Amino acid sequence: MRNETREAKLEALEERIVRSVEELVSGDDWRQAMEFAARFRSRSFNNTLLIWAQHLEAYEQGRVPTPTPTWVAGFQDWKKMGRWAEAGGGYEIRAPVRVRFATATPKDPASWRRLAKGQSPRPGEVVQRRVVNVVPAHVWDVSRTHGAELPELPSPKLLEGEAPAGLWEGLATQVESLGYEVLRMPDSDAIRGANGMTDYETRQVLVRTGMDPAAQVKTLAHELGHVRLHGPNQQDARQHRGIGEVEAESLALMIAAAHGMDTSDYTIPYVAGWAANVDGKDPVQVIRDTGEKVRRTATEVLSQLDTIQLGNGNPVSLRIDGPEHAGTEHPGPEHPVPEQTAGRTPLPERELRRVQAVPGRGL
Repeated sequence: MRNETREAKLEALEERIVRSVEELVSGDDWRQAMEFAARFRSRSFNNTLLIWAQHLEAYEQGRVPTPTPTWVAGFQDWKKMGRWAEAGGGYEIRAPVRVRFATATPKDPASWRRLAKGQSPRPGEVVQRRVVNVVPAHVWDVSRTHGAELPELPSPKLLEGEAPAGLWEGLATQVESLGYEVLRMPDSDAIRGANGMTDYETRQVLVRTGMDPAAQVKTLAHELGHVRLHGPNQQDARQHRGIGEVEAESLALMIAAAHGMDTSDYTIPYVAGWAANVDGKDPVQVIRDTGEKVRRTATEVLSQLDTIQLGNGNPVSLRIDGPEHAGTEHPGPEHPVPEQTAGRTPLPERELRRVQAVPGRGL
């Protein structure tokens, strides 16, 4: 019976994720979803959708003070920080169950053995954590907890048109580490009127300088998206041009949002326009895969930057080894504690300027 109840809850969560994806009816809705994901990037894209939908519902019912959550953590994690989660105030998500496996010969797939809880590996063995199951779990926004005060994160303070300190240098370093040269172009005609361009043949990333610093760094982030996610060997992105543009623009948006930059001027073509045209694939799954791919890449990029960033959705004093680390959620039913829109717009057609070059979208 317990397994049947768990499976029913997981099915209900899956249905809610699908509804949330189907409700991304415009490019601006996708932009807001990406901005939300940037602020809760320690969670999977599916779980950010679940948290977003449930928190907004709670806000509309007057149960939380703001339409967007601030910090989110599981029951036990809040308890470790001296705070208590309110009964009935949690958001249900899908939590991965990770267990440890060990082997002395990691290249042999059959040699891995599962370690029991508390069991130590043998001398010379390599240990890896693997996801073996998914279970329903609950997390709470800080507004539905009470107790000890929490430290505040430093927040970026930006002047209009200025880029966050060190962001250009950090992004350029990542582009160069992938074997590309970053060039600033004072003449927009040199890149045929685009704000930026990635040339896979010459292995150059070109950014127009006739923009304010914030626009330049946004463009560089967009081109880093092309470098990391696309190219001659990425057939889906090359066959479906919209995929590449949505991914690159979304990655740039998430990097900007994590640095407190205004993302209202980002223009993202509606993903359903191309998702519906990917042969043999379900559009909802294509969109979910895209969101997770962008979130994961953005998290990797941001982790390599030495810049002041907004939080990732975890309370400052909470240390978690990785996204949705085992044990950070409160699996099963909530335990009481003491009181203390489906329109579709086709993607705009864009002329390819070179066989191997992808122009920036004018961030």
